[in-house]
Amino acid sequence: MDHPHGAGILGWNRSRWTWARLAVGVAILAFLVWRLGTGPFLEPLQLIDVGSLAAAAAIAVLTTVACAWRWRLVSRGLGTDLPLRGAVAAYYLSQFLNTVLPGGVLGDAHRAVRRGRDVGDVGHGLRAVVWERSAGQVVQIALTMAVLLVLPSPVRSSMPVVAGLVATVTLCVVLLGRVSPGGAPTALARIARAVARDFRDLLRARRTWLGITLASTVVVAGHTATFLIAARTAGSSVSAVQMLPLALLVLLAMGLPTNIAGWGPREGVAAWLFAVAGLGAAQGVAIAVVYGVMALVATLPGAVVLLAIWLRRRSDKVEPDASVSWPASGRRPPVTVDLEGAAGG
Repeated sequence: MDHPHGAGILGWNRSRWTWARLAVGVAILAFLVWRLGTGPFLEPLQLIDVGSLAAAAAIAVLTTVACAWRWRLVSRGLGTDLPLRGAVAAYYLSQFLNTVLPGGVLGDAHRAVRRGRDVGDVGHGLRAVVWERSAGQVVQIALTMAVLLVLPSPVRSSMPVVAGLVATVTLCVVLLGRVSPGGAPTALARIARAVARDFRDLLRARRTWLGITLASTVVVAGHTATFLIAARTAGSSVSAVQMLPLALLVLLAMGLPTNIAGWGPREGVAAWLFAVAGLGAAQGVAIAVVYGVMALVATLPGAVVLLAIWLRRRSDKVEPDASVSWPASGRRPPVTVDLEGAAGG
């Protein structure tokens, strides 16, 4: 039996959590403006030139294709095929929406739901995107930890402990993934079973993981290169060796879902890291601001995809077919789904 009152409470709690996350981003930006003034936010805008924006856009082409390929590999590992061209268009759109909408994840949610509708299974689409993003973050964390263990940084002394904790958590996740959850068929148990099944399917695809690792490494390298370009554009003379650990830590902070269209945690962590490193909080904020503008410009092809979808809907054209046949056994065979031009529609 449904309980509208309980559902209302759950929706209210989700709404409060959403506003709380946004409030954190606003509080971070307000604190930085209070402490540093508006200079670190406004002055760097005058230093951005066409060359730096073009470089960021060119790097974004490479990283977006790598992300789309990673998504395709994960989707294939879970039983459905995904054309690379449509995946690139969908990924550009999701990046653009992540950059202009609060929270930084709404574009990914839209991409996941659209993909699920195309294959006739929204849950499958959601899981594919979650696994794809999670795999990318795991590789990003591993690369960041490797750099922090080697190069000097404000957090180097704490890295052995952090590395041990991460290794322990990773081992626990792998062991849990090999266990089939039992018990009553509750919603939580069904989710746990789906996660365990997906994890086992992906673990069996060894070549898939090699591709995912390679694609994620390309993405991290591209984002780091963009940050280094942003540092030079903002007028920083810090060497690349000294800047690299700081850049990777700031990029990790961007994954926090407490941002406002990408802004907030990135600037806060940059200010703290640069201050601790003796480079000045204002310089960290300035570089983060330049990076934010460069990232926004680099995702503008996603706006073109969105415009194309809008124009197609206005002209009442029929969307591409996405037919999927399911066997009686319930096991999903590999299927091909056409996302051409309708990646985010």
